[in-house]
Amino acid sequence: MAEPSAPSTRGDRPVTLAAVIGAHGIAGEVRLKVFAEDLAAHKSFNGGTLTLKSVRGGSNGVIARFAEVADRNAAEALRGTELTVPRSALPPLGEGEYYHIDLLDLPVMGEDGAPIGRVVAIDDYGAGDVIEIERPDGKRFMVPMRPEAVPSWDATQLVVASAFIE
Repeated sequence: MAEPSAPSTRGDRPVTLAAVIGAHGIAGEVRLKVFAEDLAAHKSFNGGTLTLKSVRGGSNGVIARFAEVADRNAAEALRGTELTVPRSALPPLGEGEYYHIDLLDLPVMGEDGAPIGRVVAIDDYGAGDVIEIERPDGKRFMVPMRPEAVPSWDATQLVVASAFIE
């Protein structure tokens, strides 16, 4: 299996865990689209500007209440807001695990050490993550995030196997 990514040395970039998709009710609750497994593990978002008071499942997304949001108008004003935490607030990773934020913008090299491009996106179409790589000329190609395609990565670069380079 590929080497796990070390904690990010490229800064403590904000990581988006959810996005506000609308208001819920009249008391200031919001509906969220959640991208993390455990949103409740975090109490403060967006550099401390939003403090999570409660979170629960709902029929149309996750429902959350923030201390700073008192009514429906304030909740509606948050529509489209991404809820972020610093990378350092995320739990430690196990072997072979990574956070997307740690791979984004990494330089990509071939197994021979030749530069190929940089990671511009990570998608999951149901069978695992797929890394999108952009070459210096702007052309892009995709590689599955599997050991045979990506034999190693760390906080400074991602290596792609020769057979997967387009």
